[in-house]
Amino acid sequence: MKKWFMLGLCLGMWGMFLMGQTDSLYRVAFYNVENLFHPSDDSLTADEAFTPTGSYHWSYAKYYRKISNVAKVLIAMGRGHPPAVVGLAEIECEQVLKDLCYRSPLRKFGYRYVHHDSPDRRGVDVALLYHDSLVSVLREQKLPVRFPFDTLARTRDLLYVCLRFQGGDSLHVLVNHWTSRYGGYAATVPKRNVCADVARACVDSILAGDSLANILLIGDFNDYPTDESMERHLRARRCSPDNRRDTLFNLMYAFEKEPNMGSHKHEDFWGCLDQMVVSRALMFGTGGMCIVGQKAHIFRDDFLLVPDEKYGGVKNYRTFLGPRYVGGFSDHLPVFMTVSLQRR
Repeated sequence: MKKWFMLGLCLGMWGMFLMGQTDSLYRVAFYNVENLFHPSDDSLTADEAFTPTGSYHWSYAKYYRKISNVAKVLIAMGRGHPPAVVGLAEIECEQVLKDLCYRSPLRKFGYRYVHHDSPDRRGVDVALLYHDSLVSVLREQKLPVRFPFDTLARTRDLLYVCLRFQGGDSLHVLVNHWTSRYGGYAATVPKRNVCADVARACVDSILAGDSLANILLIGDFNDYPTDESMERHLRARRCSPDNRRDTLFNLMYAFEKEPNMGSHKHEDFWGCLDQMVVSRALMFGTGGMCIVGQKAHIFRDDFLLVPDEKYGGVKNYRTFLGPRYVGGFSDHLPVFMTVSLQRR
């Protein structure tokens, strides 16, 4: 019996070795962390509400709890092994990224970050975290968004990062946080359309140099997959046999027909403002890597949700409910996918 056990163990280890030489799996995620502000007052931005004397009474104790909560979510997402790459939205400054990577439970996982200050009025930016031992940064660039019809308006820059996985191919990542719907949906549509145009121009530029480029757009787009900015301007399609020649595919269409599924809840409606859009090569595996199952996932563990007493079901366990501090995680759920990398 012992002989057969050892033989089975050796065969299993050999199988794992062979798998390790052909394909590697990497989790890539996006998370809007809801107002991750540092409590200090930045004189150049309108962040006064998130200071100890501001309207949200944002203390250092609340701030470090928030940092710990974000780390908890990322670690739980991978069952103890957080994603190799994480896009973030609603982070205020480089200091919060330092605290998250080096002074939270994430510190043992070797995260580094890419971040640029943007001209958003409140100082809210996007960023990218990556495992230093698994991924390297080849180049990075912030992509400004300017509105020709409102030259005084300022919004978040888009963040472009070209990554290379250890021993494998590169992945072009574009982190987005498009103009919110604050002020009304119709009134803000043109601004999100401009954001989409900037993102699409970046995609077209990459594809002009390499038609088999692996491209991933992640972010809080503040629109749903079927909205004008996503379908007409970004031209991110539903994957079907009729449009396999399109250049961008939106993985979140899969959640449209699933009741009470989404990353964000508005009143009684769950929808996917947080999305993952991929290039044709990444969708079908013609560029050296592919998406496992050709699908994205919403990380929806119970600890991220609370009962919704007003509209029924559950809702996001967020940090603030209006001005009231409740100490939760975020008003968005993270989204993620797994990529399979063909070793060369």
